[in-house]
Amino acid sequence: MSSAGGLSRRRVAGASSSSASDDAPSPSWTPNGPSSNGTAATHAGSAFEGGSKVACDPRDLDQVQEDSRYGGRMPRLTIMEEVLLLGLKDKHGYLSFWNDSISYALRGCILIELALRRRIGLVKDSNQRRSPLADRLVEVIDDKQTGETILDEALKMMKGQETDRMSINGWVDLLSGETWNVMKIGYQLKQVRERLAKGLVDKGVLRTEKRNFLLFDMATHPVADVRTKESIVTRAVSLLTATTSAVPPSALDKEGTQCRVTRAVCLVCAAYAASVLDNAFGRLTYEDREAAFQRCDEVLAEFACWPFGSTSATGTGGSRRREAVKIGMGNAAPTGRESVLGLVQEVKREMNGEEDLSFQLIAGVLEVLSKLDSLL
Repeated sequence: MSSAGGLSRRRVAGASSSSASDDAPSPSWTPNGPSSNGTAATHAGSAFEGGSKVACDPRDLDQVQEDSRYGGRMPRLTIMEEVLLLGLKDKHGYLSFWNDSISYALRGCILIELALRRRIGLVKDSNQRRSPLADRLVEVIDDKQTGETILDEALKMMKGQETDRMSINGWVDLLSGETWNVMKIGYQLKQVRERLAKGLVDKGVLRTEKRNFLLFDMATHPVADVRTKESIVTRAVSLLTATTSAVPPSALDKEGTQCRVTRAVCLVCAAYAASVLDNAFGRLTYEDREAAFQRCDEVLAEFACWPFGSTSATGTGGSRRREAVKIGMGNAAPTGRESVLGLVQEVKREMNGEEDLSFQLIAGVLEVLSKLDSLL
């Protein structure tokens, strides 16, 4: 039956010729199943099951392949953003004006995050093994963009420097602007803290406000998503207050996250080097705080060397100072490194073999951060 405009109604084979049966669907018809006369219903060009065309985004397939290749999905926040969150005052939205360590530590976190995402690693050279870990050269393994602006900017600079590779210590210095070479001053990453804070605003974790500081106004970023910061604090406290070799589940990110044990270790070590870890210990007693700092010293000492857990040092400068205080208070009982060695074994399970060049780079960055007090 044709209409005045030239349109015609398409009838299904076997349907009744009455107008009532044309408008009302048959009770025996199912969207994906066979009809009453035994013929299968087809949906050519539809997105239902059985259709021949289904819309998909190729980037989703690439993301699934990347997650399977790297051992899990990428977390919502990077290590740099988590360290920044620990340092921010919840209601005021700015960092301490007296913190000189966080800028240098954030540049080290950039290298750690790129290594965890399998973008960079140490140069595989037998002659390089004789050099100190922090002086070994860095190379780009995969120059594919990560989707994080600061990471992609640093990766692009490293890729452009492949003809004249630099060491771990050299890259941390250059990204921080700590160089006397005027030809290398362009490698400095500027306004890292502000750019990270704006990224957290885009992710809904922070919000932007303006506060008046005497003669000028300054943009601040108070915490908008309190649960996100609380989860970071809980993970750090759970890892550093554990007394057994088993890693508590509350110290780790969500199940399926890529390298979540290694990320937990890097978070507490970087926060310790950035002098923001004490912000997470507000609810602990004095004795528990000292024990948590002591454990963080032990964790940093075991992971700031290669292979992990092969340190023979007695600890960092802060560790020795706290040990002296404990001796003066009459409490010199050693905590031991047995519980930390269990953490080392869990991290080794996330490595790609015994000679993982990306994890060697992480160890080198942690070695640089462990000497941050002497560098500054």
